[in-house]
Amino acid sequence: MNGKIDSHPYVRLARTTISRLLRGEPLPDSGTAAVSDTDRWGDELWNDELWKIERACFVSIKTLQGNLRGCIGTILPTRPSLDLEIIFNAVAASTRDPRFPPMKASELDDATLSVDVLGLPEPVSDRNELDPAVWGVIVSRGMLRGVLLPDLEGVDTVEQQLDIAAQKAGIRKIDSAVTIERFRVDRYKERT
Repeated sequence: MNGKIDSHPYVRLARTTISRLLRGEPLPDSGTAAVSDTDRWGDELWNDELWKIERACFVSIKTLQGNLRGCIGTILPTRPSLDLEIIFNAVAASTRDPRFPPMKASELDDATLSVDVLGLPEPVSDRNELDPAVWGVIVSRGMLRGVLLPDLEGVDTVEQQLDIAAQKAGIRKIDSAVTIERFRVDRYKERT
């Protein structure tokens, strides 16, 4: 675990999921995950009401040098509980991010994880309602949709944030046909 065992249960669940996946072991089960003593997050995890609610989340993987290695998430819940959402997105971030090849087990010790739990998106009528340090954004036009989390290194202005989200969606220009939404996140990072 590389000294990361004291991290929040959300990131411990994401790490355990990825570790098991990459070692070819069964993934944790919702609410009843049996984990080894080396990656145990505690029985209190499953008594927490937050695990039972439906919440969207992103799982991000970075190298120890700070380079992105994978990031996949949902903007609305797709699973009946947060633990399942984290498990699903941890698998996707480590093996299905189209920007990167699937992770290898040897990479996990040199990676750090974070889990962003999203609040519900809300419409934005004025760009003054945005702050890239506080709000994530969703930029949409028809079926095209781009998402950018808040408080990302190198994203300092609303214009940068909107432009990156639009690029991710394949939207060339933000005009009156584009819908903008914002959302808050609770970010949980591994402690190293």
